Amino acid sequence: MSLTVEIVTPDRRAYEGTADGVTLPTAMGSIGILPGHQPITAIIAAGEVLVTLDGKVSRLAIDQGFVRVVSNKVSVVTEAAIDEAKIDLKAVETAEARAREAVEAARGQKDIDPVEIAKMEQILRFALVQRLVKGRSSQGLAE
Repeated sequence: MSLTVEIVTPDRRAYEGTADGVTLPTAMGSIGILPGHQPITAIIAAGEVLVTLDGKVSRLAIDQGFVRVVSNKVSVVTEAAIDEAKIDLKAVETAEARAREAVEAARGQKDIDPVEIAKMEQILRFALVQRLVKGRSSQGLAE
């Protein structure tokens, strides 16, 4: 018995496949999902997702969102997700620097739209998560 896993963002399906287990970052801490798991719905925190199949682990960086587990199907809806192998650290560092500068500049302005600040903070948060995931992978850290 295996899990069916899908991770979707507003603009694409970031991951779709089967798994022996999934580890997800939630607002209350990391959770592991195995076949036969009780149905749950939880808030996802920005962080690293581990998808295990036949002893191999795939790592993804995700932003905050929601997970729903029902009948061996794990559905994640998130603002952003990327496979560890596709993370470009130079692009991440550039995006992080730009977002950090924009957030700092916006906080000093009175007429800035709070939604714009939230979007810049989301870009910054996701850049940090990507660096974390890529760094763990390159260091060969165990799950």
